[in-house]
Amino acid sequence: MKLSIPEQIETERLRLFRLKYEEAEEIFYTYASKSEATKYMSWPTHETLEDTRTFLKHAINGWRAGTDYSFGIRIKEYNRFIGSCGLLNDDGKVQFGYVLSPTHWGRGYATEVCRKLMQIVRTLPEVYRVSTFVDAENIASTKVLLKSGLVEEARLEKWFKFVNQNSEPKDCFLFKLPL
Repeated sequence: MKLSIPEQIETERLRLFRLKYEEAEEIFYTYASKSEATKYMSWPTHETLEDTRTFLKHAINGWRAGTDYSFGIRIKEYNRFIGSCGLLNDDGKVQFGYVLSPTHWGRGYATEVCRKLMQIVRTLPEVYRVSTFVDAENIASTKVLLKSGLVEEARLEKWFKFVNQNSEPKDCFLFKLPL
C-alpha cells in the first residue's frame, strides 16, 4: 500500500524533497562517506560514489513501490544539502530515520525534520504504527526523538549489529509515536 506522502515538504528553515540520482555526489560528500555520520546507521559507510548511486536506485524504486520515502534535506536560505531522512513503509507499519552532515549537528535540524515527519504520518489513516530504534549510546538521537513526540517503548539488550561498529550486538532503545 502506497502512502500519501508529498514529494516536497517545508519546515521553518528546511526543505525536504524526494531524492534524485543527480544528488549522488552531494549525498556522498555531505554524509554517506563520513564515518562519524554513519556510525549509528544500519547501512555501511559509502566507500565509493557507486555505493551512493546504488542506494539512490533502491530509494527511487522504493518510492515508486510505496515502501521507501527517502528525502534530501536542504537549508532553505542557502539551498545547501545537509542530510537525508526517510520513512520505510511495511503496509502501514512505518519506521523512520535521518542522517545529517556532522557540520550541521547541534542546530535543531534533526528535531525540526522529525517533528514535521511525525506531523505528516499522524494524518495518514493507513498508518497504524510509527517507530524507530537507536543505539543506546546515541544520546543525541534519543533527545531528538523525545523532543519530537516519541516515547520509549523498550530497551532491547544486544538487539542490533551496527555494521559501522564492528557488527557487535548493541543495546538499543525502541521508540514509538503514540497515534
